[in-house]
Amino acid sequence: MLNLVLFGPPGAGKGTQANLLIEKYKLIHLSTGDILRGEIAAGTALGLEAKSLMDRGDLVPDEVVIGMISSKLDNNPNVNGFIFDGFPRTAAQATALDNLLAEKGTSISAMLSLKVEDDELIRRLLARGKDSGRVDDQDESIIANRINEYNTKTAPLKEYYSAQNKLSEIEGRGTVEEIAVKLNDVIDSL
Repeated sequence: MLNLVLFGPPGAGKGTQANLLIEKYKLIHLSTGDILRGEIAAGTALGLEAKSLMDRGDLVPDEVVIGMISSKLDNNPNVNGFIFDGFPRTAAQATALDNLLAEKGTSISAMLSLKVEDDELIRRLLARGKDSGRVDDQDESIIANRINEYNTKTAPLKEYYSAQNKLSEIEGRGTVEEIAVKLNDVIDSL
Protein backbone atom coordinates (compact mmCIF):
# COMPACT_ATOMS: atom_id res chain seq x y z
CA MET A 1 0.00 0.00 0.00
CA LEU A 2 1.33 3.44 -0.95
CA ASN A 3 0.78 5.88 1.95
CA LEU A 4 2.17 9.36 1.46
CA VAL A 5 2.38 12.40 3.71
CA LEU A 6 2.28 15.45 1.43
CA PHE A 7 4.02 18.26 3.23
CA GLY A 8 5.01 21.86 2.72
CA PRO A 9 4.22 25.42 3.67
CA PRO A 10 1.08 27.29 2.62
CA GLY A 11 1.32 28.06 -1.09
CA ALA A 12 3.81 25.28 -1.88
CA GLY A 13 1.35 23.62 -4.28
CA LYS A 14 0.27 20.67 -2.15
CA GLY A 15 -3.36 20.77 -3.30
CA THR A 16 -2.46 20.88 -6.97
CA GLN A 17 0.09 18.09 -6.66
CA ALA A 18 -2.18 15.97 -4.43
CA ASN A 19 -4.82 15.93 -7.17
CA LEU A 20 -2.28 14.76 -9.75
CA LEU A 21 -0.91 12.05 -7.43
CA ILE A 22 -4.41 10.84 -6.55
CA GLU A 23 -5.23 10.45 -10.24
CA LYS A 24 -1.92 8.84 -11.28
CA TYR A 25 -1.57 6.38 -8.39
CA LYS A 26 -5.30 5.87 -7.64
CA LEU A 27 -4.96 7.03 -4.03
CA ILE A 28 -7.53 8.33 -1.57
CA HIS A 29 -7.03 11.87 -0.28
CA LEU A 30 -7.27 12.06 3.52
CA SER A 31 -7.64 15.70 4.45
CA THR A 32 -8.37 16.03 8.15
CA GLY A 33 -10.55 19.08 7.50
CA ASP A 34 -12.64 17.16 4.96
CA ILE A 35 -12.83 14.14 7.27
CA LEU A 36 -14.04 16.29 10.19
CA ARG A 37 -16.70 17.96 8.04
CA GLY A 38 -17.80 14.58 6.65
CA GLU A 39 -18.09 12.94 10.07
CA ILE A 40 -20.06 15.92 11.40
CA ALA A 41 -22.39 15.89 8.38
CA ALA A 42 -22.90 12.13 8.77
CA GLY A 43 -23.75 12.58 12.45
CA THR A 44 -21.32 9.87 13.59
CA ALA A 45 -20.38 9.62 17.27
CA LEU A 46 -16.90 10.96 16.49
CA GLY A 47 -18.41 13.71 14.35
CA LEU A 48 -20.78 14.77 17.12
CA GLU A 49 -17.90 14.82 19.62
CA ALA A 50 -15.79 16.91 17.23
CA LYS A 51 -18.67 19.33 16.57
CA SER A 52 -19.22 19.82 20.30
CA LEU A 53 -15.54 20.68 20.75
CA MET A 54 -15.40 22.95 17.71
CA ASP A 55 -18.58 24.77 18.75
CA ARG A 56 -16.80 25.69 22.00
CA GLY A 57 -13.76 26.87 20.05
CA ASP A 58 -11.62 23.96 21.24
CA LEU A 59 -9.21 22.01 19.06
CA VAL A 60 -10.25 18.49 18.19
CA PRO A 61 -7.93 16.15 20.15
CA ASP A 62 -5.53 13.88 18.28
CA GLU A 63 -7.39 10.77 19.51
CA VAL A 64 -10.60 11.92 17.82
CA VAL A 65 -8.81 12.71 14.55
CA ILE A 66 -6.98 9.35 14.67
CA GLY A 67 -10.36 7.65 15.25
CA MET A 68 -11.75 9.34 12.15
CA ILE A 69 -8.71 8.36 10.09
CA SER A 70 -9.08 4.78 11.35
CA SER A 71 -12.68 4.78 10.18
CA LYS A 72 -11.64 6.04 6.72
CA LEU A 73 -8.98 3.33 6.46
CA ASP A 74 -11.49 0.64 7.48
CA ASN A 75 -14.04 1.92 4.94
CA ASN A 76 -11.51 1.70 2.08
CA PRO A 77 -9.80 -1.70 2.48
CA ASN A 78 -9.01 -2.37 -1.18
CA VAL A 79 -7.31 0.87 -2.23
CA ASN A 80 -3.79 1.44 -3.54
CA GLY A 81 -3.09 3.81 -0.66
CA PHE A 82 -3.70 7.22 0.85
CA ILE A 83 -2.34 10.75 0.72
CA PHE A 84 -2.36 12.37 4.16
CA ASP A 85 -2.90 16.12 3.98
CA GLY A 86 -2.97 18.34 7.07
CA PHE A 87 -2.10 15.46 9.36
CA PRO A 88 0.23 14.73 11.00
CA ARG A 89 1.48 18.16 12.07
CA THR A 90 3.45 17.12 15.16
CA ALA A 91 5.71 14.21 16.15
CA ALA A 92 3.04 13.02 18.59
CA GLN A 93 0.49 12.90 15.76
CA ALA A 94 3.00 11.12 13.50
CA THR A 95 3.63 8.51 16.20
CA ALA A 96 -0.12 8.00 16.66
CA LEU A 97 -0.55 7.64 12.88
CA ASP A 98 2.34 5.15 12.69
CA ASN A 99 0.75 3.09 15.48
CA LEU A 100 -2.65 3.13 13.77
CA LEU A 101 -1.19 2.12 10.41
CA ALA A 102 0.84 -0.67 12.05
CA GLU A 103 -2.39 -2.04 13.57
CA LYS A 104 -3.82 -2.11 10.02
CA GLY A 105 -0.72 -3.86 8.64
CA THR A 106 0.67 -0.90 6.71
CA SER A 107 2.88 2.17 7.20
CA ILE A 108 3.82 5.55 5.76
CA SER A 109 5.81 4.98 2.56
CA ALA A 110 7.26 8.49 2.32
CA MET A 111 6.91 12.10 3.35
CA LEU A 112 7.06 14.25 0.23
CA SER A 113 8.06 17.73 1.35
CA LEU A 114 7.78 20.59 -1.14
CA LYS A 115 10.47 23.24 -0.58
CA VAL A 116 9.69 26.81 -1.66
CA GLU A 117 11.35 30.04 -0.49
CA ASP A 118 9.24 32.36 1.66
CA ASP A 119 9.25 35.24 -0.87
CA GLU A 120 7.90 32.90 -3.57
CA LEU A 121 5.22 31.60 -1.19
CA ILE A 122 4.08 35.16 -0.46
CA ARG A 123 3.94 35.95 -4.20
CA ARG A 124 1.92 32.79 -4.93
CA LEU A 125 -0.51 33.29 -2.06
CA LEU A 126 -1.16 36.93 -2.94
CA ALA A 127 -1.87 35.84 -6.54
CA ARG A 128 -4.15 33.06 -5.29
CA GLY A 129 -5.97 35.56 -3.07
CA LYS A 130 -6.82 37.70 -6.09
CA ASP A 131 -8.32 34.70 -7.89
CA SER A 132 -9.91 32.82 -4.99
CA GLY A 133 -11.17 35.69 -2.88
CA ARG A 134 -9.71 34.01 0.21
CA VAL A 135 -9.19 36.78 2.76
CA ASP A 136 -6.23 34.97 4.39
CA ASP A 137 -4.43 35.03 1.01
CA GLN A 138 -4.88 38.77 0.47
CA ASP A 139 -2.98 40.25 3.41
CA GLU A 140 0.80 39.94 3.30
CA SER A 141 1.17 40.16 7.10
CA ILE A 142 -1.32 37.30 7.61
CA ILE A 143 0.50 35.25 4.95
CA ALA A 144 3.86 35.94 6.61
CA ASN A 145 2.42 34.83 9.96
CA ARG A 146 1.07 31.58 8.45
CA ILE A 147 4.47 30.84 6.92
CA ASN A 148 6.19 31.62 10.23
CA GLU A 149 3.77 29.29 12.07
CA TYR A 150 4.60 26.54 9.58
CA ASN A 151 8.36 27.13 9.88
CA THR A 152 8.37 27.12 13.68
CA LYS A 153 5.67 24.59 14.58
CA THR A 154 5.10 22.24 11.64
CA ALA A 155 8.38 22.05 9.66
CA PRO A 156 10.19 20.23 12.53
CA LEU A 157 8.03 17.18 11.71
CA LYS A 158 10.41 16.58 8.79
CA GLU A 159 12.99 15.40 11.34
CA TYR A 160 10.62 12.64 12.47
CA TYR A 161 10.35 11.16 8.97
CA SER A 162 14.02 11.83 8.20
CA ALA A 163 14.95 9.64 11.20
CA GLN A 164 12.92 6.85 9.53
CA ASN A 165 14.60 7.48 6.15
CA LYS A 166 11.19 8.39 4.71
CA LEU A 167 11.73 12.11 4.00
CA SER A 168 12.08 13.24 0.39
CA GLU A 169 12.45 16.97 -0.13
CA ILE A 170 11.39 18.16 -3.57
CA GLU A 171 12.11 21.60 -5.02
CA GLY A 172 8.69 23.22 -5.37
CA ARG A 173 9.68 25.77 -8.01
CA GLY A 174 8.96 25.23 -11.67
CA THR A 175 5.86 24.38 -13.64
CA VAL A 176 3.17 22.15 -12.18
CA GLU A 177 4.29 19.45 -14.62
CA GLU A 178 7.99 19.74 -13.69
CA ILE A 179 7.20 19.40 -9.99
CA ALA A 180 4.87 16.45 -10.69
CA VAL A 181 7.69 14.64 -12.54
CA LYS A 182 9.99 15.12 -9.53
CA LEU A 183 7.32 13.73 -7.17
CA ASN A 184 6.59 10.80 -9.49
CA ASP A 185 10.32 9.96 -9.70
CA VAL A 186 10.52 9.74 -5.90
CA ILE A 187 7.34 7.62 -5.64
CA ASP A 188 8.37 5.31 -8.46
CA SER A 189 11.69 4.66 -6.70
CA LEU A 190 10.00 3.48 -3.48
